[in-house]
Amino acid sequence: MTEVGTVIDGKYEILKEIGRGGMSVVYLAMDKRLNKQWAVKEIRKKGNGKNDEIVVNSLLAEANMMKKLDHPSLPRIVDIIDNGVTIYVIMDYIEGESLDKILDEYGSQPEELVIGWAKQLCDALGYLHSQKPPIIYRDMKPANIMLKPEGNIKIIDFGIAREYKEQNLSDTTVLGTKGYAPPEQYSGQTDGRSDIFALGMTMHHLLTGVDPRNGEPYAPVRQWMPELSEGIEIIIDKCVEPAAENRYQTCADLLYDLEHPDYIVKGYKKRQKRKLATFLACIGFSIVAAITGVILNISSMNLDNQDYDLNVASSDPEKYFTAVDIYPERVDAYDKLIEYYKNHEAANEEIVKVGNVIEEYADKQDLTNPLIADMYYDMGKLYFAEYDGNFKTRAANALRFFKDSSQSEADFDKKEIAHCYYEICRFMTNQSTTSEHSLNDYTTLFTEIDTVMEIVSRANDNEANYDKISLYYVTMLLINDQTEYMAGVGFERQATLDLMEELYQNVNGITSTLPYVNDLKDEIESDYDSFIANINAKYNEVEKRQNGGN
Repeated sequence: MTEVGTVIDGKYEILKEIGRGGMSVVYLAMDKRLNKQWAVKEIRKKGNGKNDEIVVNSLLAEANMMKKLDHPSLPRIVDIIDNGVTIYVIMDYIEGESLDKILDEYGSQPEELVIGWAKQLCDALGYLHSQKPPIIYRDMKPANIMLKPEGNIKIIDFGIAREYKEQNLSDTTVLGTKGYAPPEQYSGQTDGRSDIFALGMTMHHLLTGVDPRNGEPYAPVRQWMPELSEGIEIIIDKCVEPAAENRYQTCADLLYDLEHPDYIVKGYKKRQKRKLATFLACIGFSIVAAITGVILNISSMNLDNQDYDLNVASSDPEKYFTAVDIYPERVDAYDKLIEYYKNHEAANEEIVKVGNVIEEYADKQDLTNPLIADMYYDMGKLYFAEYDGNFKTRAANALRFFKDSSQSEADFDKKEIAHCYYEICRFMTNQSTTSEHSLNDYTTLFTEIDTVMEIVSRANDNEANYDKISLYYVTMLLINDQTEYMAGVGFERQATLDLMEELYQNVNGITSTLPYVNDLKDEIESDYDSFIANINAKYNEVEKRQNGGN
């Protein structure tokens, strides 16, 4: 057992024990470098049991599987430290309360609330099932769901999750929790539909307060709680069908019904047929009159489509602007403009022109479309990478694009990175003077940046490398710009230099075939020495002032 006060790997100070298992102990720890709390799972390599090696390997497999995942409802593994005797797994510390404790304290939960939780769980399970190979969670139950203070949920305890191997006819050596686990989990091959069964039983428990582990025969939810809707009863009954082929086949199918429970209520199709018959009778009289107008409109649209496609297919940025004028709601021409100025040296006014045309047609762009939200994110990066101006000017220009991108309702891969950029820009532009920032402000910001850098580090394709190097460059510019203020509020010189060194090493580790990535890499490498010199000079100045000029 690790003593309270022990510092692991020079970074993680153990604060207290918060959990314990057969061969593992979980602690709350403080990251001394980032002033951030983490959970640390300690795994002893050797104990007294004959199956120790199997258990250790299982815990390590869980950690390594989790490390490659990135979803808001799943805890992140940020570090795995092996000192030869003990393995430490550093992961998100999740504040909140498990749903089984909420059930114990408050009883059955409101339907609207449970559906909201189920949607989040469905999205997370769908993400796991979409991995290659798919990951089957196999232990969905209220005790393994944490409700965070802001109302979102996190799934915990991946001890019996596994990667799905289609050729295995039987793979379950560790069973799930009785009452929640489907029949096939005890005797045969589990797949994504097994998690859907357990999610159905979890919803049933949350809505009725009836614990399935107690051996009560299954009964539909409205036999326990008549006030519940018919829609949610039908959904849960389908989830928990004993035969997997009779359940929802994917989490996407289940999520759709959770979002539209009224659509599946008995009699819905009959009502829709009556509505359709009435609707067809009403529109029948107007069809003939509409046909003539449609023919004329089609001719015009075909010409527009041809012009748009021809302009987008060119290599001339002016033609991309022409395409934007034809169809400002489409993303292709904007993407072409941004890509063009990433690949070609651009004057400030050219970059501003692209930003202005995006804003000019903002009312025609659907920010709930992930492609549009991603385009806004790329425009913000273009300002940082190509605009010739000081850091505050770049941040001020990029701010509006990162704000719209990160706050959109769209779910796209770069959303968390966009939010990080938005916080950096807001940090630089929101206050009347940057000298008003406190030590805690800087610590919080760098913690967020460090979290996002961990996320972007997991991918290694050309476009991902552009995300990486852009973030590293922006962070280096931020530190270089803010050194005097950071020194003034007590941000340690060595911590600042260590951050810059880490960023520089990250940059050196990037290999790419994209010219704009390599150009930015060359720029960073040429500026690095001046960055370090500036940091030391600013700290010397601040220390001299604080010592009364001596």
